Amino acid sequence: MFNLKGEVEVYPTEDLEKVKSAVEKIFSYISFQIKDSYKSSDVKILIFESKDKNSLLKIKEILKQEQIRDAAKRYLLENVKENKVVFYLNKQVAYVGRISFCEPYGESPLGPIKVEIECEDPKELINWITLK
Repeated sequence: MFNLKGEVEVYPTEDLEKVKSAVEKIFSYISFQIKDSYKSSDVKILIFESKDKNSLLKIKEILKQEQIRDAAKRYLLENVKENKVVFYLNKQVAYVGRISFCEPYGESPLGPIKVEIECEDPKELINWITLK
């Protein structure tokens, strides 16, 4: 079992296609949906999901290239709860194909990319993503 779900708010000042592009630079094999936000009719929610573990190949490669696997592993392990790992990525950094983990509020001016991965063994998955 593997289920990746994510969401990111898209504000009126942002280009939806650029936000999609930011997500696609980090994850592959994903499908998108767009919903209205409960906050405001001007804000949209871009939802993405995948049932394919290979959707994490890009993030795995970026962590290797940026040489941040150890830090990423610590961060991800801190965010495991039962059979899920939930983390947040800076949207602007993702747009340039890089990774910056952040908090849900305050660190990413236009809001973060929220990612939730449900699987049988999140710790094993994290080990695979951050494998040297």
